[in-house]
Amino acid sequence: FRSFSECCCILFCLGFTTEQSEVIVPALVKIMNNNLDMIYKDMVTKVQQEIVLQQVMSHIGRVKKDMIILEKSEFSALRSENEKIKLELQQIKKQVMDEVTKVHADNKLNLNLEKSRAKELVCFEVLQITSFCCFGFQNAQQDRALTQTDRKIDTEVADLKTMLESHKLDHIKYLAGSIFTCLTVALGFYRLWI
Repeated sequence: FRSFSECCCILFCLGFTTEQSEVIVPALVKIMNNNLDMIYKDMVTKVQQEIVLQQVMSHIGRVKKDMIILEKSEFSALRSENEKIKLELQQIKKQVMDEVTKVHADNKLNLNLEKSRAKELVCFEVLQITSFCCFGFQNAQQDRALTQTDRKIDTEVADLKTMLESHKLDHIKYLAGSIFTCLTVALGFYRLWI
């Protein structure tokens, strides 16, 4: 700012008297100083700014640490849950395989029993036919009985084959369903993990 005498001269040139300018200049200086003080109160010093910045950075660092700890704990929880599901899937797979083996063995046993029963019937019918042929008593009724027996055997063998195929398809469906279920669960956990 200009000196006190320079300010008084300027005011004198503007039409103020010397006494008036000597009174006005200190008032103007006081007003300007008050305005500057108010402006300085609203400003932040560089030291204060550095302190606040350090506080914010330390707070951000703490938040980062908390997030890392939380992420690790959630990751380990997901990993343990994934292990549990893997064990359950292995148990289910073993149960399905046991059931498939059991049904396969049951079907094989039933088929063998039906085959032996059919063979016995055929042998019995052959013996009857042979004995009738030897004695010359062959008639149409025996032929019909033999034909019916053959049809029964063929029908039962066809039924057994159909039942075996049906069981095979059921087992394949259950196995495929189990595999797709396992894959779906694994992909779900994989997606959650990512």
